[in-house]
Amino acid sequence: MTKDIVIGIDSSTQSTKAIAWDMTGCDLAEGRAPIPLSQPGPGRFEQDPQDWWTSCCTALNALMTQIDPNRVAGLAIANQRETLGLFDTRGDASHPAVLWLDERCVEEVTTFAAEIGADLMHQITGRPPDLTPAVYTMAWFRNALPQTWAETAQFLDVHGFLTQQLTGKAIASTTSIDAYGVFDIARLELSDPILGALGLTPDNFAPIQKPGTYVGDTTRHAADQTSVPAGTPIFVGGGDGQCAGLGVNATAPGAVYLNLGTAVITGASASQKLIRPAWRTITSQTGEGFFMESCLRAGTFLIDWLVRNIGGKETTPQTFATLQSVAQAIPVGSSGVTVSPYLSGCMDPYWNPSARASFHGFGAEHSFAHLYRATLEAVTLQSARFVHAVAADGLAPDRLIAVGGGSSNALWTQMLTDATGLPLVQCLSREASSLGAGISAAVGAGLFDSFDAATRAMVQFGDRIDPDPTTAAAWSDLSARQERTYRPDQA
Repeated sequence: MTKDIVIGIDSSTQSTKAIAWDMTGCDLAEGRAPIPLSQPGPGRFEQDPQDWWTSCCTALNALMTQIDPNRVAGLAIANQRETLGLFDTRGDASHPAVLWLDERCVEEVTTFAAEIGADLMHQITGRPPDLTPAVYTMAWFRNALPQTWAETAQFLDVHGFLTQQLTGKAIASTTSIDAYGVFDIARLELSDPILGALGLTPDNFAPIQKPGTYVGDTTRHAADQTSVPAGTPIFVGGGDGQCAGLGVNATAPGAVYLNLGTAVITGASASQKLIRPAWRTITSQTGEGFFMESCLRAGTFLIDWLVRNIGGKETTPQTFATLQSVAQAIPVGSSGVTVSPYLSGCMDPYWNPSARASFHGFGAEHSFAHLYRATLEAVTLQSARFVHAVAADGLAPDRLIAVGGGSSNALWTQMLTDATGLPLVQCLSREASSLGAGISAAVGAGLFDSFDAATRAMVQFGDRIDPDPTTAAAWSDLSARQERTYRPDQA
């Protein structure tokens, strides 16, 4: 039997998706399962690591009923990044896992960064001080829960935990551990200065391997729980953002990746480490080079929040179709209405977790459609300014590749191509993170001799949208106006 299928697991914040891919990037079958999330207090988000595994098992069992298991050449995992698992010497959780959404470490973002030096942290890890890297949550545990800190022997991300359940060996990917903020992205190793400041050593973390590296085979115990045959090879996957970038072939020169989801992620590849406030610099899913990411924490979340809480409307397809139809007739600039989109704090370019959204310029002549369009414009310009910034650094972006739920919004995608001046294509696979994990497994299993060959074969694109050059000046003027809505003195 020819082994010509790979499985990409996307263990995301709220669910697990296990998808079988063929070598043309066609999704043959899938299984899904939710992951419970708890909110024990304001700004706190936690999960039980066992729920990661239970959800993974449910998704895999559902998948395996739909495919021939003898055709599976390998499996890899894309995981939610920055989520911190804490485990004692017995391998039991010493505390519920703290999610990337969590905001308990606000003080540590300042105080721990000062211990190392904020600029040095940025240079080593590629990430300016911010709420999301897990290192600041570690510092919070050290300060706030010293008993739990003392009982914790190992920190595992979702990738490390799931590879342990599948093979008996916990392995971190270079593209999952780099999200913890303890990783030297140039040396591809844990940072001694950062670990030293926390009183930790590399033994407190899983061994680290590049994407596509062989981890081990599924154990008999894992096979009984997942229906994945014992002996199935497991390969290193990585962070869901990098896997998604690979899954749309944004690792190719000139490509800019747009994930129009709950958070809006805009990314581009570079062969060298470029450290700038306009993005966070992370490791590439190809195992070589770097990926630069802009992140707006509240992307479609902001748009949905606006429609529900300000517009008083249900977030249904019909609601959005009506809003898009009306907003389409409003010119660029929303007739003077302007929005600052930082509903959940600002990452790049200001790195201010206390920043908040604001709405400006209302008059009696405006409707809710103006506010809806102005919000789309603000989110669009966050991505456009990233594109202009990487172009100024000499990376020569020449196309946008869109995925995520927002990529079906025709008004928004046209805004993005007009504001950036670049054509936009949609990736035909809506599950880019799972596909990126599947590509990693395909390369690891030897089905392709390189990541480049695998992405060229397995990533498929849809129609192209071209920019309207007559709107360029209006978008440039709006960008300057919209930037002025950020007021750090009032954040």
